[in-house]
Amino acid sequence: MKWTAAKIRTLKGERKIAVLTAYDALTASLVDGADIPMVLVGDSLGMTVLGYETTLPVGMDEMLHHTAAVSRGVEHALVVADMPFMSYQPSVALGLENAGRFIKEADADAVKIEGGTMRAELIEALVTNGIPVLGHIGLMPQSIKEMGGYKVQGKTSEQARQLMDDAMAVEQAGAFAMVLECVPAELGETLSKALTIPTIGIGAGAGCDGQVLVFTDLLGISGKPVPKFVKKYADLNSVITEALSSYRNEVEAGSFPATEQEY
Repeated sequence: MKWTAAKIRTLKGERKIAVLTAYDALTASLVDGADIPMVLVGDSLGMTVLGYETTLPVGMDEMLHHTAAVSRGVEHALVVADMPFMSYQPSVALGLENAGRFIKEADADAVKIEGGTMRAELIEALVTNGIPVLGHIGLMPQSIKEMGGYKVQGKTSEQARQLMDDAMAVEQAGAFAMVLECVPAELGETLSKALTIPTIGIGAGAGCDGQVLVFTDLLGISGKPVPKFVKKYADLNSVITEALSSYRNEVEAGSFPATEQEY
């Protein structure tokens, strides 16, 4: 069964939704093989794969390249492409054009847009033109310079009211689901109960309808500090480093290749 945006939406109140990022065909096939229903090709690839300090330098060419690779590695999961910084902010027309490229050129099933009330017009235009949208409010990495860094959002009553307005605007505009990033758990639960579409939390508490994590964070591959909301389900960094060191040692000692590796 191929997951669609419509099917994801029906999971609201039925079951929790697991979401993971993927950036290439190999990791996408692993995620898909674990029956994860939705794969996000996050612009987080700027930091996890491309070596940037933030997501801001990532461009359309990079996102299209990686989204196409993920799409080739997936059979069942819904593939959501993260629209990079300045690929949609300047105008609705530009956002519609670039979102269409993800569908046509990279075989994505949906796109993700950061922003609440300010993005309602764009979301409505995309959905009207047949492009499913995953919303994203709370901490928005593409706005960290204005937000003053990676900080928890919605801590004051005024901020919480604005997030509620944003959530309602995104839902009314036609998004099939919404990412809530780095908000207090109580607010995450309140927003989730107020909405009729699924919420996908990342640092937003257990009250959300689903959760998303970065692939390398979950597996403990990067070796770098991770945010508080991350749970490492494995420590592959040490496993991989040990394997690579063993390879180096055997090559230097002349014990690899052995007879069984020779023709």
